[in-house]
Amino acid sequence: MTGDVRSAQDGPGAVTPVTDGARAPEPAVRTRDLTRRFGTFTAVDAVSIEVQHGEIFGLIGPNGAGKSTMIKMLTTLLPPTSGHAWVAGFDVAAQPSLVRRRIGYVPQLLSADGTLTGYENLLLSAQLYDIPHHRLAERIREALAMVGLEDAANDQVNRYSGGMVRSLEIAQATLHRPTVLFADEPTVGLDPVAHMAVWEHLHELRQRLGMTLLVTTHNMEEADQHCDRVAVMHHGQVVTVGSPAALKARVGLAASLNDVFIHFTGAKLEEGGNFRDVLRARRTARRLS
Repeated sequence: MTGDVRSAQDGPGAVTPVTDGARAPEPAVRTRDLTRRFGTFTAVDAVSIEVQHGEIFGLIGPNGAGKSTMIKMLTTLLPPTSGHAWVAGFDVAAQPSLVRRRIGYVPQLLSADGTLTGYENLLLSAQLYDIPHHRLAERIREALAMVGLEDAANDQVNRYSGGMVRSLEIAQATLHRPTVLFADEPTVGLDPVAHMAVWEHLHELRQRLGMTLLVTTHNMEEADQHCDRVAVMHHGQVVTVGSPAALKARVGLAASLNDVFIHFTGAKLEEGGNFRDVLRARRTARRLS
C-alpha cells in the first residue's frame, strides 16, 4: 500500500515511505483504534476511519451511539483513552494547538452570545482566532453575506430565529477558513426552511473554500441527501462505512439508510441514548425554536 499510512506496528509519528518519490495526501481526518472510556463505560470503541479532503462525511446513529464523544476527541476537547487521531495532518493528543488552528467547531449546544449582536459575536470570534486587524471587517462582512445575515448584523442574537442562530454559529466557526469543520447535529430543532438554509451554507463552504466537513446526525434522510460517505455508529463502534448509495445497495432494492442501520446493527434506530442524551437534544431544540 502506498501513501502516508501508518501500520499497526508503527508509532504515531511513523510514516510509510512512498515508492514513487511522491507523497499521497494525508486524509483530512484519520483515526486508528480511537477509544474513549468513562470509568467502566466505553463510549467510543476502537474506531478507525478516514475522511478525505473536501468530503462531507457523516457520523450517523441514534443518541448515545458515541458520535458527540468522537467529535469532542477530534476537536481536542476530550483526550482519548487509547488509540490515535490525526486532523489536518496533526495528532490531536500530541499537537492539540496545531489541530485547533486548522479546525472549526459548531457544537450542538448554544455557542453564540445572545446579549451581543451578530456582528459583535463575529468580532469576538475573529479576535479569538487571531485574524489580523486589517482583515477583520472584510472577513466578517464576507461571513455575514455567506450566511445571509447582513441585514441582521446589528440585531441582538437573542432576537434571532433558530435558523439565524445556527447560521451565525457556522459563520463564527469558519471565520479563520479552517481546513476541517466539525458540526455536531447542526440542524437539530430547526424547521424545514432553516434546515435547508443551514445545509446550503455547509455546501457553499465546501464549494467555495474546499473545506472538509464532518457532521453528526441521527437524521438518516439528511445524511442520505447531503453526505458523500457515512459511518454508521452503534454502541460506540463503527459497524460500516460507505456512500449512502453503496450501503443501501448492499441491503437491497429500495432500501433506506434506516434499513441500512437495522441491517448492520440488528437494532431499531429509536434504540440508544439515555435520559441525558434526550434532555440535551430537547434543550437544543427548545433554544432554537
